[in-house]
Amino acid sequence: MPIAIYAGSFDPITNGHISIIRSGLVAFEKIIVAVLINPGKTPLFSVDERFKMISDALSNEPRIEVDCFDGLLVDYARRRNVQVVLRGLRAVADFEHELKMANMNRHLYQEMETVFIMANDYFYVSSSLIKEAASLGGDVLGMVPKAVAQKLREKFFPQEPCQNKE
Repeated sequence: MPIAIYAGSFDPITNGHISIIRSGLVAFEKIIVAVLINPGKTPLFSVDERFKMISDALSNEPRIEVDCFDGLLVDYARRRNVQVVLRGLRAVADFEHELKMANMNRHLYQEMETVFIMANDYFYVSSSLIKEAASLGGDVLGMVPKAVAQKLREKFFPQEPCQNKE
């Protein structure tokens, strides 16, 4: 069985991402979860924070490797000698965008194949939606790992320092 790369910003990782990864392990010997460093975006979590959240969420799975990269996915895949990219599809709207990306990747790296896995119960979950709900005080536990929900609370509602009122 080949190795696959599952790349994304994972800002933050959600249970939807984890579901795609676990489904992918049925078909792949190993999955590299590759955190994209995108200088054009301002993520909520640093690369190190995202790396740690992913590693913690998947620590019980020895066939998962967490890594990070910048630049083109196809260049990263070539460096890692991987020819399969794993992508998750949540809804029909995702398909058009993902198909374009898969064809561009194949144009840039002819040996690359993209494998799509349909999202299950978490089809409505996206990192953007999670951040929005959490920023407004919504309880996102159940849509993200427990540690990620805690990190979101810490980001959006940091503890006030103790003030002595005397």
